[in-house]
Formats: sequence, structure tokens, C-alpha cells
Amino acid sequence: MPVDLVLPIPLHAERERKRGYNQSALLAHAFSQEAALPYAEHALHRTRFTTPQVGLTAVERLVNVQDAFTADDWVQGRHVLLIDDVCTTGATMAAAANALCAAGARAVSGYCVARAV
Repeated sequence: MPVDLVLPIPLHAERERKRGYNQSALLAHAFSQEAALPYAEHALHRTRFTTPQVGLTAVERLVNVQDAFTADDWVQGRHVLLIDDVCTTGATMAAAANALCAAGARAVSGYCVARAV
């Protein structure tokens, strides 16, 4: 199934301001350009601040990011590719995918650059 739209995992606005950039957005934008796919940095939003996932158990990670994202309605009917920098348990990717599906995405796939063990 072809991808219709590339999205990064968003940071909370406060965290992005502090860091100065969103590493997932940089990766997703570069990927979308190389693959000639549409990119929409702001179609997915982190709606609440979450503590960093580092050091949390798998269950704590799931709870930490549960309902932390919302998606714009215009993802409706599209196959969305989510891109993140690091994946450990997949909790963040799953929470973001749930928000995209709730907004009507036809399908959600995910890529991460690194897999933590």
C-alpha cells in the first residue's frame, strides 16, 4: 500500500523550544524529500507534556504517552508513515498511530532510525 503522507513524531512545544529542534522532524523531512513523498510536520500534535521515556518500564511508557497525541482530520483516508528517531518499546509510535487512526487515517506505518534494547 503506497504511503500518502510522511509525519514525524512531534515533541511537546515546550520541549521543542528548549531543545531548539525536533530530531524526528529533521529525519522525516529528509526522508520525504528523498522518497518524493508529501510531508506534513504539523498534522500530528503532542497535546500534553510527557516525562521523558528514558528509565521508564514498558508499562510506564504506555501510560506516559497514552492520549498524548491528536491528529488533524485531513489525515482521513490516507496511509500515513510515522518517523521517529529511536524506538524502545514502541509505546510512543503506538500512541501516535492510535491518534491518527482516530482521526480517520486509512493505515499507519512506522519507521525509526534506531532501535534501543
